[in-house]
Amino acid sequence: MKINLQFLRSCACLLALAWGSSPVASAADAGIGPSFKGPIGLQLYSLREQFGKDVPGTLAKVQSWGVKYVELAGTYGLTPEKFKTELASHGLQAISGHFSYELYRDHPDQVARDAKALGLKYAGCAWIPHSDPFNEKTCREAIAVFNKAGEVLAKEGIHFFYHVHGFEFQPFGDGTLLDLLFAETKPEFVHYQMDIFWIVHPGQDPVKLLAKYPNRWELMHLKDMKSSTPTGLLTGHTDVTNDAALGAGKINLPAALKEARKNGVKFYFIEDESPVSEQQIPESLKYLGQIKF
Repeated sequence: MKINLQFLRSCACLLALAWGSSPVASAADAGIGPSFKGPIGLQLYSLREQFGKDVPGTLAKVQSWGVKYVELAGTYGLTPEKFKTELASHGLQAISGHFSYELYRDHPDQVARDAKALGLKYAGCAWIPHSDPFNEKTCREAIAVFNKAGEVLAKEGIHFFYHVHGFEFQPFGDGTLLDLLFAETKPEFVHYQMDIFWIVHPGQDPVKLLAKYPNRWELMHLKDMKSSTPTGLLTGHTDVTNDAALGAGKINLPAALKEARKNGVKFYFIEDESPVSEQQIPESLKYLGQIKF
């Protein structure tokens, strides 16, 4: 007997609605939305507590959501080679990874070796150590570190990026220290990752920044912000409970994703740092599968 798969899918959806729930969302669903096509992945830091207890089991959970691409923030006690093997055994591919500023400053060759062992296309830095407030001196030191590290990584075919975290919007000249970072880092060696949360938190507009620096933002972190979260702060810090499932907070995600598509963003990663990330990630995937803009 020939089975009509589309008919079965429709029946499954109707049964789920009848029981007051919705079909399980997955990263594959997010790739068939009317507007957003991804590619979408997951920043594994979202499940850091789970990874600390059970690496294979947590990777299996990620796989169960239909996720194929991941971004790393450590390998949880495993060698890069072993972690890559674990990823592959669960059908996961590491696209990018975060490494410490100190490693880029002191041992960029080691970052390049580890990134190659993990099979990464991108290796980045998510935080510049600094005293508050972030200042020009520290910013210029970071520019030198990033340009050097980016050149070392480029020789190995790996793209270096900096993940903006909000404190870089300190006023400087006619703009901000983030403008100085963009102006003085070499485009051929230094790319950027926009975390939408950490653009809105200091009171900035993701759409305007994507348009201001087209083709410099190659990666994006997708997360939403609870409506009660204070903004206009240049700390780069907030309580992790302020992370909301995509579409459940106050960030205008459709506008940001539409602009990202126009201005060269190549990979998108859900990051959910909240204590309920395991519950919110499937909700975020479902949202991306339905979003319209």
